[in-house]
Amino acid sequence: MAIIDFADLPQHLSARARLMGLDFGDKTIGMAVSDRDRSVASPVDTIRRSKFTADAQALAQAIEDRAVKALVIGLPVGLNGVEGKRCQATRQFARNLVQEAGYSLPIAFWDERLSTAAVERLLSDEAEMASHKQKQHLDQMAAAYILQGALDAMRRG
Repeated sequence: MAIIDFADLPQHLSARARLMGLDFGDKTIGMAVSDRDRSVASPVDTIRRSKFTADAQALAQAIEDRAVKALVIGLPVGLNGVEGKRCQATRQFARNLVQEAGYSLPIAFWDERLSTAAVERLLSDEAEMASHKQKQHLDQMAAAYILQGALDAMRRG
C-alpha cells in the first residue's frame, strides 16, 4: 500500500480497523488513535523527533502496539488553501515512510488547518493545567483533533 487519497481510505479498511492520526512537526510527532468503531480519536503519545530512522522505528512500534491499520497525517495547508514548505515536508515524511522505512499500510492526508490553534484555545481554557503540561500534550491533542475530523468525515461519507 502507499499514499492514497483520503476519499479512498474507507475501501482499504476492514470493518473494525483502528486508525492513527499524526501531527507532524519540526520537533515532535503527535499521535492519536481511534477506537475500533472509528468514532472517537484519543491522544496517545508524542515522539521527540531525531533522525528519520529512529522516528520511523518509534512510529512503527506504536503502530504495532496499537494494532493500527492506516495512518491519517495532518497536512498543514495555509488559510488561503496554498500548500507551503510545511506541507512539502509532511508529504516527504509520508513518502519516506513508504519508500525508506517500507511502511505497507495505507497513508492518507487530512487538511489540518487551525487544528493546533483550536487545541491551544481549548487548553488555555483549562486553568488547572500547568503550562509545561499543556505543551507536552499539545501535539498529541492536535493529532486527536486531526483524526477526529477525519473520522467524522468518514462517517458522513
